[in-house]
Amino acid sequence: MTDPTEQAVDSTAELAAERDEVVAAVTEHAGTIARELAVLQGGDYGQRSFDTDAGEWTLKYEAGALQYLRFDGGPGGETYVVSTKQPPEPEALATAMADYDAFVESYNRYVDSLDGVLDDVDADFPEVASTESVVAQRDRILNRIRDAADRMALECSRYEPDEYGTFSARVSGTRWELKWDRDGASYLRVGGEGGVYLLSQYEHPSAKDVRRLADDFSGFVEAYNDHVEELDADLADVSL
Repeated sequence: MTDPTEQAVDSTAELAAERDEVVAAVTEHAGTIARELAVLQGGDYGQRSFDTDAGEWTLKYEAGALQYLRFDGGPGGETYVVSTKQPPEPEALATAMADYDAFVESYNRYVDSLDGVLDDVDADFPEVASTESVVAQRDRILNRIRDAADRMALECSRYEPDEYGTFSARVSGTRWELKWDRDGASYLRVGGEGGVYLLSQYEHPSAKDVRRLADDFSGFVEAYNDHVEELDADLADVSL
């Protein structure tokens, strides 16, 4: 009786080498398609599918480089001809490669279909209006508000014991809050949390918000002045 352990085991090295050679060639060739698609679609990441009579090919790319090329042959199932995970089975690869030329032709037809698609696009666009005058008007008003707010902040810092603080008041039923620090007004917010920052260290308010709120700023200054007068009255009766 023959010892089964003495039976020769066929090597798959040659078959695997052939498979890897085919995959390497497809990776280089389909990689060109991936780069072309990345240029066409205008992004570093994307994928696109192409139909053939035998099935559907899907190519995915990242940073312009081919990530995978998948063939879906229907009942035959999916085959990742190119993948970052593992190489395909030789038999499945052979089935997919029989349709590879059709995939390339499908891609070429897609590119050809785009020829002339932009020919009738009018690139003579209307002149873009400048916001220079609007911005200048906004900044002029905000600078006046900033000057007054900084003066209020300076006065607050003179009688308050801390280097930081806030003064708030209601104007026409809306809460206004001035936060100050040693450098002046830190922010002027209208409407509480989630409100509009008329003054901020980060960004300017919109011109519409400035127009809507600028008139009420005088009321806020008046409320501050009333507050100072009350403080003065509180100390007027103190005698030593």
